[in-house]
Amino acid sequence: MFVSGLELWEWLNQAKVEAIASNISLTEVEWWLQELAGIDRLSLRLESFKNSPEVTLKLPFADFKELWQRRLSERIPVQYLTGTAYWRHFSLKVTPAVLIPRPETEFIIDLAVEAAKRRSQTESLNSKSHWVDLGTGSGAIALGLAESLTNTLIHAVDCSSDAIAVARQNADNFGLGDRIQFYQGSWWEPLESAIVEGLSLRGQISGMVSNPPYIPSSLVPNLQPEVAKHEPHLALDGGSDGLDCIRYLVATAPDYLRSGGVWLVEMMEGQAEAVVEMLDSAGSYRDIGIYADLAGIERFAIGFRK
Repeated sequence: MFVSGLELWEWLNQAKVEAIASNISLTEVEWWLQELAGIDRLSLRLESFKNSPEVTLKLPFADFKELWQRRLSERIPVQYLTGTAYWRHFSLKVTPAVLIPRPETEFIIDLAVEAAKRRSQTESLNSKSHWVDLGTGSGAIALGLAESLTNTLIHAVDCSSDAIAVARQNADNFGLGDRIQFYQGSWWEPLESAIVEGLSLRGQISGMVSNPPYIPSSLVPNLQPEVAKHEPHLALDGGSDGLDCIRYLVATAPDYLRSGGVWLVEMMEGQAEAVVEMLDSAGSYRDIGIYADLAGIERFAIGFRK
């Protein structure tokens, strides 16, 4: 599956015109060439690839062009078309069964690691512990936790069997399959009867991390078409005020978290005050805090089990 550099260069120029007309970022066009043609950023910037007699494609050139036209006409996210999404340093497999992991979520791993360091004077970062990723989707957060928290078993839960299959494949691809246990079901339910090393997980979880659905139902249809038409609404729709799932996690987590256990959740811009009030009113959390993402948006809420 080869194409001349000149043909690819001509396609690039036309694709840029089409992207601008469709209000699609030009960086997507370059990403497309990097992912499907293996052209690096320097070659793209210098346009040196156009002098190459042959460029190897991952698929026939006709299919390459057809997929791009689908990106334009159907507004399918490029991550679904190529089957790949980059998150932290992971190259993740993604399908329409899972939410595409966002760059703004990456910081949640750093927050989890810092919280793990301070969560207890008697439990060190390297001691045996159990963490959960509720609503794991592609498994991005579970992978980040498994890689960053040593000697920790991650329990990743999702209600979608298709999502669990994707997450499991990602874990295996990065050699982390033995550090993560996967469960299909709703939130804590699969863990209610889970026995690990002869012990129930209730009251034994050192940390809970979740990127739950948090968009108000009325706003979901008005999201950009790439999201509204193609990403799973189950992972987006947080109920009438967007807080249904977060409200549930606030109420139920104390049954599973050990003393000092971490409660860490991503939320939507503008929800911080309501989430802090929920955590405070629950009476089970201390050291409640809000953290912004790299864009300065209040994105993460944290609390520690009393």
